[in-house]
This record gives sequence, structure tokens and C-alpha cells, in this order.
Amino acid sequence: MKRFVIIASTICTLLFAVLLMAACETTVRTGVVDRVVSTSPVVLGPGDVVRISYTTAPELNGAQKIRSDGRISLPQIGEIRAGGKTLGQLQSELMALYKTQLKNTDVVVTLDSAATQVYVSGAVKSPKKLDFDRPTTVLQAIMEAGGPNAFGNLRKVHLIRISNGIERTQVLDLKPTIAGETTRAVYVKNGDIISVPQSAF
Repeated sequence: MKRFVIIASTICTLLFAVLLMAACETTVRTGVVDRVVSTSPVVLGPGDVVRISYTTAPELNGAQKIRSDGRISLPQIGEIRAGGKTLGQLQSELMALYKTQLKNTDVVVTLDSAATQVYVSGAVKSPKKLDFDRPTTVLQAIMEAGGPNAFGNLRKVHLIRISNGIERTQVLDLKPTIAGETTRAVYVKNGDIISVPQSAF
């Protein structure tokens, strides 16, 4: 009986400690927004500059700007299409193409710069067309246009994007990000239109 009382007392003590810790737990919010990395792979397009490095043939190393037709010209294999492919897809294709050309087909493809034109309109301080050469989020693009004006509504930002010849509109709520919450980053793509509406009042 005495042993049972001791066990019961120990269990009660443990339960009390767990409940006490749960009661003391609080959520801390800061003004710093965690950087969220885009999970979508970058798709190459005209104007992007790719750097191609060859492990066993460094004399072939160099950067190539993707032309308007989506193609680049490379030593020994000539022209290939790079537009519409991810870095990984292009790298795999080059390794296969150079298989008969090089002893070691280790080829590394990196993105030197990306050409992205975005149009920011609506209730922002400086509506304009913007050019970016690095990954940029919708919020960053708005801030490059001076940020929302006194009437700008960041709860219903319209992101208009052309996909397969069809314009699609996505409504984004950027207020949680401004408030310091951790949110998923939405990156702009070439040709995007960002429209910041005015508040109803």
C-alpha cells in the first residue's frame, strides 16, 4: 500500500510539472521575418546568363546569355535550347551531350543573373516597370516601387501571371509578412503584373 502511494505521488508530481511547463509556454513574435526559400526550381528564360564550368576542360569555362529564341551556343556541341529548362535539366543534358567529347563529363551549370521584368501598379508610391537580375519576392518588388501609398491595401494584392497563354490572377495577403509572421515567399517571374488595390476606406 505504501509503495502504491509513492508511485501515485510521483505520477501526480510529473503531471503537475508538465502542466506547469505548458502554462508557461508563450509565443514570441519579432519584427524579423524569417527568410523563406522558394521550393520551386528556377526555370531559365531569354536574357538569363548561365555559367558553365567543365571539370576536366577549364579552358571551355564561360558564361552564356540565353538568346530571345531560348538557345545558347556551346563549344564542341553547338547550339542547344536552354530556355524553359531548370538548371538541373540543362546540366543533365550537357553531361549527356559531352559524353563523347570529354573524358570526364562533370559539367556544372549555375545562374549568373536572371532577367526579370515586373510591372507594379495601383496604390503604390511610384508605379513603374522594374528590372531584377536576382530572385525577388512580390513584397520586395512592391517596396522597390516605393511601397504602398496611404491608401494601399496589402491584404488583397493581385499577382497577374501569364501561363501557357492564359492570364491568371492570384490574390495575396502580405499583411502577415509585414506584421513579422513567418510566411511562404512568393517570387516574381518575368512579365508579372503586381496590382495593389486601394482600401475601401
